[in-house]
Amino acid sequence: MGRGRVLLKRIENKINRQVTFSKRRSGLLKKAHEISVLCDAEVAVIIFSAKGKLYEFSTDSGMDRILERYERYSYAEGRLFATDPESQGCWPMEYSKLTAKIEILQRNLRQYMGEDLNSLSLKELQNLEQQLDISLKQIRTRKNQLMYDSISELQKKEKALQEQNNLLSKKLKDKEKELVQQGHLQQQNQGQNSPSFLLSQSLPSLSIGGANQARGTRCEEEGARPDTRPNTLLPPWMLRHVNE
Repeated sequence: MGRGRVLLKRIENKINRQVTFSKRRSGLLKKAHEISVLCDAEVAVIIFSAKGKLYEFSTDSGMDRILERYERYSYAEGRLFATDPESQGCWPMEYSKLTAKIEILQRNLRQYMGEDLNSLSLKELQNLEQQLDISLKQIRTRKNQLMYDSISELQKKEKALQEQNNLLSKKLKDKEKELVQQGHLQQQNQGQNSPSFLLSQSLPSLSIGGANQARGTRCEEEGARPDTRPNTLLPPWMLRHVNE
């Protein structure tokens, strides 16, 4: 028997409705994969079950890239009809698009944090892992660049401080030399101003002949005068006998 026409209406039986959903969902995702391979097309399929569970399929380009491309296309179409007064009635649709985009971004953020991974397939998990690896490489590259810049800046500061230290050391040595020279000059000035030096400079020079002549005159004067000094070498009793 051939397959009969299926009446398109809501299946009332809950079990039959769940089975039909699983079969049709698998068939839809399979058809999306086939058309993407056969026609080299970028395909993205998003399915929410009655319970709110998410099922999706996207080609190798990724769901985010396809949705971004869709948003750009929709935005370009919206700009064409921006001058049309009737386009103002599309605000509810735009709001729905933005709300869906926010939900996708929040879901991606949770997945990047390692949450809400049960609905992802093996291929989607592999893509997520690749994206995280790329993000980690970029983060490490940026961190290494910042560390290298910081080290270079510290080396420049160290070099500047070293040059400043050398300059201060040179100035200190020059100052010490100047103080030593000033000390030598002060010692020389003090030696010239000393009493012994001034006395030697103030006394006249005496000749040897004049000194001998003065000594002879003094001796003659002493010889003319009687020696009244007692002979202290004799005892007193001998002095009395000599005087008698």
